Order: sequence, then structure tokens, then C-alpha cells
Amino acid sequence: MTSEALTRASVDRKSVLRALAVMALMPIAVLAIGAVLPTYPLRILDFVLLYAMLGMGLNIVVGYAGLLDLGYVAFYAIGAYTYALLASPQFDLHLPFALILVIGSSCAALAGVLLGIPVLRLRGDYLAIVTLGFGEIIRVLMNNLDGLTNGPQGIARIDEATILGWRLEGPLDFLFLLVGLTILVFLFVWRLQESAFGTALAAVREDQDAARGCGIDTTGVKLIAFATSAAIGGLGGVVFAAMQRFVSPESFTFWESLSIVLVVVVGGLGNPFGMVLGAGLLVLMPELLRAYADYRQLLYGIALVLIILARPMGLLRREYGPSWLARKLIGA
Repeated sequence: MTSEALTRASVDRKSVLRALAVMALMPIAVLAIGAVLPTYPLRILDFVLLYAMLGMGLNIVVGYAGLLDLGYVAFYAIGAYTYALLASPQFDLHLPFALILVIGSSCAALAGVLLGIPVLRLRGDYLAIVTLGFGEIIRVLMNNLDGLTNGPQGIARIDEATILGWRLEGPLDFLFLLVGLTILVFLFVWRLQESAFGTALAAVREDQDAARGCGIDTTGVKLIAFATSAAIGGLGGVVFAAMQRFVSPESFTFWESLSIVLVVVVGGLGNPFGMVLGAGLLVLMPELLRAYADYRQLLYGIALVLIILARPMGLLRREYGPSWLARKLIGA
């Protein structure tokens, strides 16, 4: 190898390391800020990361595949109740938290496939209505299956989460967990977007008939999209139940599902960075408006309308995602 090639390789390596260092600044900053925050603001920061993770999961279906899902909270609920049932006195089962993360994600992914099969031929408004109905069916079942879910009273005294001897006792412990999980989900959805499967999702989003004509198995693509999206929702549900140590059907209403959809729409369809920004905005805004209790929802609604009118494609457009940032930092 010539000296010029060695120099170029060294420069490329330094550029990649610089790009990785810059991208690592955000989680490091979040952990540094969380370490000095009081308990209540720290819990809000935890929920920002939780909703960012849920937004990235829903973004696979809505942002990448262009399929409107209004029942995403169902997968979130399945994950939460999985942890509640397998780590509480409800059935006197006390499985490890790490194992339930896998089980909860798998159960939610299976539910995503079961939802995807009957709605494969539906598009647009019809798909939205069916997914909305699915979310309500799951909530009603959890509200009425007293023998299984304890009905509207919910499940309390859920076990404290422990991973490899590390007890997750407070918001700061969950901040470390959520930062790690959010990074993993972020890298997964980014890699998914840049893969051949991501190209197939984009083709389905732009024109399903044309994608099918090009030889893409649109049925399989949509099923995998539903399953992977649901798995991330189930993962978030398990963490939510571990944080709250109590679950009830009131935590999984249509408003929760709509909030996750708003994270995707406001943040920017198809942009993982936008999910973090959208989650931060939508979680923090109601807290900042607490001083105006009588007009809080009105001001919140007006703010959302203004944001969407000003940025109809979201706060961060699709093309300004992690791949664009990486190219800028590397200098490609």
C-alpha cells in the first residue's frame, strides 16, 4: 500500500472516530444532566426517552412504510402487562426482568403479526380505523378480564427490576437503562432504514402496486414492519411497568396512542433524530404549561397546530437523518 493510500486510510479512520464521538455526545449529555436533576424532572427525562423509543418503533410502520397505525398503544400495553403478570403476586410468578424484556417483545411482535395479517389489503383511512379498533379491543379486554388482569383495579406490587444484580430502584437507574435501550433501538432503526429491507419499505410507502410489480413481496414487508414495530412497543411497555410497578387499563387509552403518533408526525416522519426531538417537545410542553392549568389543553393544542402549520414535514425532515449527519461529519 502506498504512503498516499495509508494517509487516506488514516484520515478516513479519524473522520469516522470523530463522527462517532460527536454522535455519542447526546447520550453522554443526557446522563450528565440526569445525574444532577431532582427526582421529578428526572422522571420526566425518563419519559422523554421512553416516548422517543416508542416513536422510533412506530416510525417503522408510519414513517418508513407509510402505514397509519392508530392502535400502537396495544403493543405497549401487551409489554406492560407481560411484565405485570410474570413478575408480581398476581400468579406468584417472579421471572427475571431481562427474560421478560425478551418475552414481552416477542408477545408484542406476535400480536403485530396477528394484526398485520387481516389488514394487509387495507390502506389509508381503512387501515387507521382497523388499527384504532385493535387498540381499543386490547384495552377493553384488559379492563374486563378480571381473572387475568385484575380488571380496572390493575396489577400492583410488581417486582423491582434487576439486571445482573443491578437493582433499578429510582429514576436515575432507569435513566441509564433507557439511554442504553434508546441507543440500541436508534441504531437498529437506522440500520433498518439503510438496508435492502429499508429500500423495500420505502417502495411500499411510495407506491405499493409499483413495488409489487418490481418483485417486492409487499405482504411479507408489511408483516415484518408490523412485527418489528410492535416488538419495540412491547419493549417500552415492559420498561414502563417496571418503572411504575403498577399497571391498569387507564394507562393505555387512545390518547396515549395518539401521543405516540404525534411524536412521529411532529418530530419528522422517517427521521430517528426527529423522534427524540418530538418526544422531548410533547413530553415537556404539558409540564411547562402546568402554571396555566385552566387553559393548559387549549394552549397545548394551539401550539401543536402552529408547529404542524409551520413545519408540515416535521421538525426534522426525512433527509436530515443520522446518515446525512454521518456524511457531514466524515466529510463525504
